[in-house]
Amino acid sequence: MSNGSSITQFLLLAFANTRELQLLHFWLFLGIYLAALLGNGLVITAIACDHHLHTPMYFFLLNLALLDLGSISSTVPKAMANSLWNTRAISYPACAAQVFLLVFLISAECFLLTVMAYDRYVAICKPLHYGTLLGSRACVHMAAAAWGSGFLHAVLHTVNTFSLPLCQGNAVDQFFCEIPQILKLSCSDAYLREVGVLVVCACLVFGCFVYIVLSYGQIFRALLRIPSEQGRHKAFSTCLPHLAVVSLFISTGSFAYLKPPSISSPSLDLVVAVLYSVVPPAMNPLIYSMRNQELKNALRKVISWALFNTGKLPVFFHK
Repeated sequence: MSNGSSITQFLLLAFANTRELQLLHFWLFLGIYLAALLGNGLVITAIACDHHLHTPMYFFLLNLALLDLGSISSTVPKAMANSLWNTRAISYPACAAQVFLLVFLISAECFLLTVMAYDRYVAICKPLHYGTLLGSRACVHMAAAAWGSGFLHAVLHTVNTFSLPLCQGNAVDQFFCEIPQILKLSCSDAYLREVGVLVVCACLVFGCFVYIVLSYGQIFRALLRIPSEQGRHKAFSTCLPHLAVVSLFISTGSFAYLKPPSISSPSLDLVVAVLYSVVPPAMNPLIYSMRNQELKNALRKVISWALFNTGKLPVFFHK
């Protein structure tokens, strides 16, 4: 194949060759996907319906849950369908759409996590200015900036990647269309352009990471000065989930895109891809709800209303 125009479909990586293992992978991914849908759906419903959670921190958490739902839905359903129907094919437009959606949602999540670090910094280090710096309009603007930056990021990468001539066949060594794997199919003298864009984007991600680290350095210094042990514990409980999510997301994503080719292998690439594209969306609702008493209380109300619905909205649905 001399160029991308002659390719009408790509062949994704098969999880297994035997029918039994293919079905096992289908059921495993189905369980993870349903857990992600349930967890993020409950978080979105609880935040949207409970007026006590209509604060900047939970507004950003609602946006994070939306991004997680989108990112896992862009890869896992297709992988499940391929395992169920014993096929590897994905059309050229579907592959491009998958790359666009995944880059869009993951980039937006990276920027949103940076905004959430700023939210925690202002809340703990500058509490008297919290209402001024993080008013409703400012929160909407910051969330829109995260989504918009992710969109521009995705347009740049998708156009750049799929304009490259492909000379190495159409077999993608991953269970979804991923930029590094598509670059392996490009002509040897053409892929450097996209590699340059990836390096620039890696610098942006590194900048976000440095900002988050510096913010939490200031946050922990402020926490240590809080005289009340109960106050320190409450402040820590709002910071540690975000820090855990950031660590999981950035470490796995950075390793997936920046690891040296010398240690690359199909099995390692597959494990890393699952860690950064499947595990965080499923784990984030659990991480945030474990140490957050307000969110746990709201989730209990949503679940109890869903199980014992009497036909009327529960009290907490009303302001």
